[in-house]
Amino acid sequence: MVVVDNKKDVMRVGFGFDVHRIVPDRELWLGGIRFDCGFGLLGHSDADVLIHAVCDALLGAACLGDIGRHFPDSDMRYKGIDSKKLLAAVVDLLEENGYVVGNIDATVCCEQPKVNPRVVEIQQCLARIMKVTPDCVSIKATTTERLGFTGRGEGISAYAMALINEKQPS
Repeated sequence: MVVVDNKKDVMRVGFGFDVHRIVPDRELWLGGIRFDCGFGLLGHSDADVLIHAVCDALLGAACLGDIGRHFPDSDMRYKGIDSKKLLAAVVDLLEENGYVVGNIDATVCCEQPKVNPRVVEIQQCLARIMKVTPDCVSIKATTTERLGFTGRGEGISAYAMALINEKQPS
């Protein structure tokens, strides 16, 4: 707990990780933005690995479980769902539990596509859904120097840290 101006502000931190296998003939979505690159990710939803990691970080910060608990792949309502809808539902769940998003710091790991040229688009998209300004959404992209499953082009992974704050009364 941090004391600011003689009042108590509750801040909580969460961590998220996700990975999906690369497959042909599927759209690739990263951070709510479509990439035209000739492949996509395998998953029950649209397999947006970045949004899934962000969702897990937010849920973890609020001690609300993980994305699989709230949106199980055994539930056909989520078959092919746009992950932006999942993130919006997570933000609503946070608010119902007395929290708002503070900031996000996330990293996408892949050899292809090149994500850095589209980081600003991703920031704007995620910020809009999470009801924060784009400067509260840090998105980074890296390769694994051709090492491991991401380096071999078998999958894409993403990591995310989230800070949430106790919702202040209006």
